[in-house]
Amino acid sequence: MSKIPITVVVSVKNEELNLPHCLEKLNQFSEVIVVDSQSTDSTPDIVKQFGYKIVDFNWDGKFPKKRNWTLRNVPLQNDWILFLDADEFLTQPFINEIETKTKQTNYSGFWLCYNNYFMGKELKHGDKMKKLALFKKNTGAYERIEEDSWSHLDMEVHEHPIIDGQIGAISSPIIHKDYKGLEHYIARHNAYSSWEAKRYLFLKKTGFKNLTSRQKIKYKVINSGLLPMVYFTGSYVLKLGFLDGVAGYRLAKYKANYFFQIQTKIIEQKHK
Repeated sequence: MSKIPITVVVSVKNEELNLPHCLEKLNQFSEVIVVDSQSTDSTPDIVKQFGYKIVDFNWDGKFPKKRNWTLRNVPLQNDWILFLDADEFLTQPFINEIETKTKQTNYSGFWLCYNNYFMGKELKHGDKMKKLALFKKNTGAYERIEEDSWSHLDMEVHEHPIIDGQIGAISSPIIHKDYKGLEHYIARHNAYSSWEAKRYLFLKKTGFKNLTSRQKIKYKVINSGLLPMVYFTGSYVLKLGFLDGVAGYRLAKYKANYFFQIQTKIIEQKHK
């Protein structure tokens, strides 16, 4: 059978626990490239075992970061590019849908939806994750943020692709399930919240431009000091997160605390 003409780019750093679950779902695609940020665990060996291409990335602290660097510097065989994290696992319905929808379409990209797992349990309610992570390589790139002086994250995390053309949606979900546990989850979101606080202060000086509707709402509510409570109420109550039981409550609390970290780090930076 012919392979699906989509290039899958998996961004990694020390992902030996998640990566096998991710790569085992990708054998139907004509090209899979793993872009590695100097992993010190068995990540490179796992990639070699699957027979996929691995590209080393060493960030110099300036633009471009990992995904934009890949678009600019790594030869990609196909027009369509699917960006994945190591804790994102494809399902067969998702693979079938993107194979069909990318064959003949006027769309330049597609929004993707995710089924989230937290502490080993699938969450069917609450705030759903969505990304614009499938698009044609020559139609755009991830937004550029002037962060040379303050960013410590080498990959686009909250930056969104800016794409020329119409954007569609894929209805079949990707599984989002991290096998690294709570310690890693907490450490990662601590780093993310520092980045978010610094970005907010930077945008406040330069102007809030090229934001998604969700980002616009988030930054407006940050000013009120109510973002943690607003998020918890929206996710756990209005979006029925309570139907996921204890796991739904725990995730809503952790995410609300994440926004509390952002708000208090903004206050701390202002005092400095």
